[in-house]
Amino acid sequence: MGDTEDTIVYRLGANCDLNEVEEGKTYLGRVQGFAPFGVFVQLNDRVKGLVHKSNVKVQHAERDPIIVHVLQIRSNGNIDLEEVTPTVYQTENVTKKTTTVLIADIGKKIGRTVLIEGEVAQIKQTSGPTIFTVVDASGTANAAAFIEAGVRAYPEVELGDIVALTGEVMQRNNQLQIEVSSVMVMEPEDAARVRERIDAALDERAEPLDLPFLVESEVLEALRPQMRKVAKEIRKAVLTARPIILRHHADADGICAAVAVEQAVTALIRESGGDFDAEFFLFKRSPSKAPFYEIEDITRDLDFALKDNVRYGQKLPMILLMDNGSTEEDMPSLKVTRIFGLPVMVVDHHHPDEIVDDYLIGHVNPYHVGGDYGLTAGMLGTEVARMVNPSVEDQIRHLPAIAGLGDRSEAPERARYLAVAAPEYSEDDCRDIALALDYEQFWLRFSDGREIVKDILNLSGEPERHERFVHLLVEEANRAIEEQIETNMPHVESRMLPNGAHLFMLDVELFAHRFTFPPPGKTSGEVHDRLVRQHPGEPVVTIGFGPDFAVLRSRGVMMNIPQMVRELHSEIVGGGVNGGGHLVVGSIKFVEGMRDVVIDSLIKKIGEAPI
Repeated sequence: MGDTEDTIVYRLGANCDLNEVEEGKTYLGRVQGFAPFGVFVQLNDRVKGLVHKSNVKVQHAERDPIIVHVLQIRSNGNIDLEEVTPTVYQTENVTKKTTTVLIADIGKKIGRTVLIEGEVAQIKQTSGPTIFTVVDASGTANAAAFIEAGVRAYPEVELGDIVALTGEVMQRNNQLQIEVSSVMVMEPEDAARVRERIDAALDERAEPLDLPFLVESEVLEALRPQMRKVAKEIRKAVLTARPIILRHHADADGICAAVAVEQAVTALIRESGGDFDAEFFLFKRSPSKAPFYEIEDITRDLDFALKDNVRYGQKLPMILLMDNGSTEEDMPSLKVTRIFGLPVMVVDHHHPDEIVDDYLIGHVNPYHVGGDYGLTAGMLGTEVARMVNPSVEDQIRHLPAIAGLGDRSEAPERARYLAVAAPEYSEDDCRDIALALDYEQFWLRFSDGREIVKDILNLSGEPERHERFVHLLVEEANRAIEEQIETNMPHVESRMLPNGAHLFMLDVELFAHRFTFPPPGKTSGEVHDRLVRQHPGEPVVTIGFGPDFAVLRSRGVMMNIPQMVRELHSEIVGGGVNGGGHLVVGSIKFVEGMRDVVIDSLIKKIGEAPI
């Protein structure tokens, strides 16, 4: 045989047998032992042959690599080999002639060897085997490869590689798992073909169903394309085992939006295979104290994501912001997500700033289609969740009504969603659940309280416990509110503004209990509600302020709080003014030494706002 570059030396895969060996081809083997008549050579653990002493070219020791040419395969299965010594050659892997099986079908192949082609979505090193999570066009599977305890198998395989993986399908603890016999990273050309096939199939599988909304709404219909886009990206993340971090404002509306999506996603993760606890590490829901994505939030999310990436071989996550994420205040955090390549989507009803859209792959916001904050995040989130996974509709159909009451929506959709929740949940039930959520989240602080919140929303299959729990929380919350309001009301100052509005002011730092429920925002809201009832039909604005913040509530005065904040920021040098919110509900921060200047300017602006 000539020493040409065209010589191809084949390497038999671990689970190949005699069927994969061909006469006339050259193979890479190992010396197994010696006999007077020649050298025994192993082509792999299952296949061996003999090099007759007349065909041995070099002196060998046991376990030496050797290149051999197959002269003949005898009818009894014996293989006659000759040693060859090409100086230049290419190696090619031979895999067992198994037809490629789709992951969705491996349940029918228990005890049999299968070949799957897919993308490596996670590489988790355990104290025993290395677990590869592989995604193909049909689903997700876990494959266990073992060299020795705690040692990384197939170190050449990296996250995102397209591989051909063979192994036996086993059932362990009611989970399907493939016991790996070989993993090969595919050549670029083949990998591109497989990736294209997977992408096309995933694109189709990720496409959400076209469902009618729970209620009639022109705004929702106008938002449908964006909602479908967000639902599709969420579905695609689940189908490709990409973790999702859902950040939401920590109030009843934000919680309803997020929990609706949580129910849809966790059910979808369970359906699409993978680990039994995948729903806990592939989906994280975290409340944000502010109605925007704070630097503190992105820092925590990034910290966990990078650790999970290194420790568990997870992909970096997609971030979904609900009831926050659409204003200029979100920009510093969004810039961080871009550096680390984290895709971000927003489902929000705060007045949006155009600047954020450059950083998002999807943005659902009623203001984009002529709607306003009356269509709340909980309403939007529930409809997106139904698109993600229609099977959860019956569990979550009451959430928009709770969100609407929690966020004091006056949009026509509110009454329609209440009708959807009835007769199971009356308007009072929904209002109570919203208050219970606000109260419990206050004590949960930064925790998601996943199971507690499910109980409050009646999603845990314990209706009697749900009723008793909500009743108790509402009782406690109302008692705390009553006590706070009784303390506050004598300290409310009032004045008439030039535009005819009543302005009421309360120092919530001096005249309210601190670090307890209700917090300053809720306290100001409750005081405002009481004052509105005392002045029926008249325009009322309430400002609850502390040393370095002010909370605003308005009825009948057409303020644009985000706009006012921007103006104050540029007009008051050294005021450090920032903040935001909805047009008539919001909060402002400033430096303590400039409080009087900021509040005087703020009052002047409110006095000029149209009634």
